[in-house]
Amino acid sequence: MGGTHFSWASSDGPSSDGVTEDHLARAEAYAVRQQRDRPVAVSVMSRTPVADLAGKDAPTWLDRELSEGSGNPVRDAGFGREVRAALAARRQWLVEQQLADPDGAALRFRQGTIDVLRQRELRQAGAQLAEGVGKSFASAGIGERIEGTIARRIDLEGGSYALVERSRDFTLVPWRDVLERNMGKAASGIMRADGISWQFGRGRSGPVIS
Repeated sequence: MGGTHFSWASSDGPSSDGVTEDHLARAEAYAVRQQRDRPVAVSVMSRTPVADLAGKDAPTWLDRELSEGSGNPVRDAGFGREVRAALAARRQWLVEQQLADPDGAALRFRQGTIDVLRQRELRQAGAQLAEGVGKSFASAGIGERIEGTIARRIDLEGGSYALVERSRDFTLVPWRDVLERNMGKAASGIMRADGISWQFGRGRSGPVIS
């Protein structure tokens, strides 16, 4: 009657496959050093399945790929095949929306396309949030002074935004990490192309975060 057999190696001798404990320890230490010296950076490209991005009224990472004309085409297999199909569908959608023009094998984006998509997404998000906030949404324009309470963070396809609640309405402005520790506080600042230099606290004597 057969049974299960085990072979044991001493702590200082070779194992049954010729690998010593010392070698295993050194290999583990090397792996730890590699992880420390060359950490793997993982970034979220999208919270939306790639197949659903083709007709999305928002700036997407597909737009970046199409506008840059990446010289490294993805494999036509597995997830790569899904990406290729999504890029082709997105290209067609952008042309139909008159946001881009075909230029041979490339795609030429029209001026202001990404901003048009961003504004569309913000208006849609604002309309969806209005009922929960209990106020109407108002877009924030460049040069406008923004004053209100930092209510919460909103993550959209085109990026993260701060919901700023005001007396009669609310708006969405680009998120900055400094807002995390100032949630619920009154804030003010001027909307600029590169963001807002925030001043926290009521009145104009609070700290300014640029």
